[in-house]
Amino acid sequence: MGGAPPRASLASGIFSLATVGSHPTIVQPFSIPIHLGRFEFELAGFGIAVLLAFFIAQIVSERELRRRGYETEARHFGDVTVAAVLGTVIGGKLYFVAVITHNWHDLFSRTGFVYWGGFIGSVIACWAVIRLRKLPFARYADVAGIAIAAGYAVGRTGCWAVGDDYGRPYDGPLAVTFPAGFPPSTVGDMTRSFHAQFPANMDPSALVGVVPTQLIEVALGFVMFVVLWRLRGHAHADGWLFGVYAVLAGIERFFVEFLRIKDDRFFVLSNAQYIAIAVFVVGIIVMRARSGPAARPGSNVVAPAGRASAPATA
Repeated sequence: MGGAPPRASLASGIFSLATVGSHPTIVQPFSIPIHLGRFEFELAGFGIAVLLAFFIAQIVSERELRRRGYETEARHFGDVTVAAVLGTVIGGKLYFVAVITHNWHDLFSRTGFVYWGGFIGSVIACWAVIRLRKLPFARYADVAGIAIAAGYAVGRTGCWAVGDDYGRPYDGPLAVTFPAGFPPSTVGDMTRSFHAQFPANMDPSALVGVVPTQLIEVALGFVMFVVLWRLRGHAHADGWLFGVYAVLAGIERFFVEFLRIKDDRFFVLSNAQYIAIAVFVVGIIVMRARSGPAARPGSNVVAPAGRASAPATA
């Protein structure tokens, strides 16, 4: 095996290249082979993470609704979860096709899913189902902020498992490479997919170390969950906590995007950052609109150990 390719700097001068010779961690796709008689298929790491994300989000939501005394809303949460799954998949794919690839055939491909598109699609689908059931949307939204943060932290591990949504070229601590990612983190693939700039003498097949933005988002998602969980006993009107989530999610995504390798930047910012700003603003508006006292005083308050919280009234 020959010597490691030479290190070089990107034109920006901010991040330097990292090849296999720089010893970044090599990450291979994760999947579980399934054998059911004559049928054989693989359950990809991304699919596993998404399933776990929705499962955890449903558990968090149902338990919090019941703690607040919203038994009827908790019983119907299965319908809301189904709507969230469908809205997330459809919204994520539509965003991917309409904004990124502009190829409608990609609607039926296994690849291509964008979080903001899934988030918007999920909110619309859940709102429709909740309204159809003639239930209060604000009550669901208030606990959904906690649940979405928990699911986000889990779901982003799926991006890590398939080598998607990684960061800029980087050779510092915790640098990683994705030889079989979407796309592989090689000079050639990153140039074609993201218009990344590399020295002309770089081998197109050379692996490039990148920032592990997926794990950064896992950690930040968990931080958001902890903050929202601590605030679940707020005394504001239902829906206020969803506004807090929107503010936190907007901030988180806005800053992480500076570490991501993207080719959709417009005036320095990416499309996802403009959406993050919009989500942040919506969050502020929701917090202000729902800042008044809860319609049922004490129904959200977390009771001290050994004491039950005040029951909800109609």
